[in-house]
Amino acid sequence: MGVTKGVWFTDEFKRDAVAQVVERGYAVSEVAERLGISTKSLYTWKAQFAKSPHERAEVLDQAAEIRRLKRELARVTEERTILKKATTYFVRESQ
Repeated sequence: MGVTKGVWFTDEFKRDAVAQVVERGYAVSEVAERLGISTKSLYTWKAQFAKSPHERAEVLDQAAEIRRLKRELARVTEERTILKKATTYFVRESQ
């Protein structure tokens, strides 16, 4: 949800506002004035919601892949740290 002058707008409201511009061809300034919102908010919402479902799905897939890779990196880093400690221990014990 976004805030404009202390008012919260639902995603549904934002999508409807964007649809008036993208699908129905109204000017951003006209829609913003009619709905009592700033043109800046409407442009921001347009950037957020005007992406095709394919583009949104791709972004979500990429975000999921990034989360998976971060988990894997953390695991590998932890394993490397454990192996370094073990190597240091065994080097000391063998001397």
